[in-house]
Amino acid sequence: MPYTARLIDDAAKERFDQFMARHAKGHVLQTWGWGELKSKTGWKPWRLVLEDRGEIVAAISILERKIPVVGIPIFYASRGPVLDWTDHELFDALLVEIKKLAKKRGAIFLKIDPDIPSADQDLEGYLKSRGFRSAETGKGFEGVQPKYVFRLDISPDEETLMAQMHQKTRYNVKLATKKGVAIRVGTKEDLPAFYRVLKETTERDKFLVRNYSYFEDMYDELHAAGMAELFIAEYEGQIIAGTLALIIGEKAWYLYGASSNSHRNVMPNYLIQWEMIRWAKAKGCTLYDFRGVPGHLTEDNPLYGLYRFKKGFNGEYTEFVGEWDLVYRPVVYFLWNTLEPVYSDLVKGMIGKLRRRNKG
Repeated sequence: MPYTARLIDDAAKERFDQFMARHAKGHVLQTWGWGELKSKTGWKPWRLVLEDRGEIVAAISILERKIPVVGIPIFYASRGPVLDWTDHELFDALLVEIKKLAKKRGAIFLKIDPDIPSADQDLEGYLKSRGFRSAETGKGFEGVQPKYVFRLDISPDEETLMAQMHQKTRYNVKLATKKGVAIRVGTKEDLPAFYRVLKETTERDKFLVRNYSYFEDMYDELHAAGMAELFIAEYEGQIIAGTLALIIGEKAWYLYGASSNSHRNVMPNYLIQWEMIRWAKAKGCTLYDFRGVPGHLTEDNPLYGLYRFKKGFNGEYTEFVGEWDLVYRPVVYFLWNTLEPVYSDLVKGMIGKLRRRNKG
């Protein structure tokens, strides 16, 4: 079947996002607004669609970034492309158009990390048959986007969802309410306070966080489009926790969470998650994604507490197919794979030294 392919511009952004919202595999990281957000951090977005008789049937938001020093670009489609993954003819047609763009831009490779469970062996076989190669790193949460997540079907009523939680989680939700923790939807004026609490969290749990302007840009781009919401937990007039959620169509994602070192005993994180779930249900969502957890954890792992917290809401532990690269320039790709880990470790080492120096 012949399809019409085209790169779209700002005039078609609403139509593009409408497709993302209604498609079963639509994802907020493939929306127009997410591409705009990433454009402020050094990426260049390209939005490519395939149409059949004027209707979009496949779409991909590609982020292009040039490798430092050498200036050669790479392509990345976070949680994309969005199409019927079982329709190989459609996917083949999209890959042809992506390759044309890659050749024009001189891209080394296209990286994808589809929102598809690892149990889908047919997809893995298809990707390999089209030249994709697995690009698993085993670092952090096992990828640019988390490979392992907890996802909760929130189509049941609230009473059922509460009853299905683990007993301790349900107890902590009720405890926070009893202690007087109040959850409200935040505004842009709450962002500085949220970021202060987020910095407390990162210093306590020893992980890096983006600068404040990133969160301000995210709020401006995605909240205005109805795809982001800020939640604030208060206790005795003090902001003690906050979260950022993303939403599109019938799906919602818990993206960032922050909790103060003060009043952790009143369990604000449990109540704020419950209120986010209730908010997502009220918006018509049927899926709530708690986002990343490390894979294959044991109880002695320092991140086991995060795993246990998310597991307590009775979500389904889901492993995705992971990262796959489609290589257009094999020699340069080999050099990239050889040198990129060295570069990344060097940058992380420099950041670590700066943090230690600042503390000193």
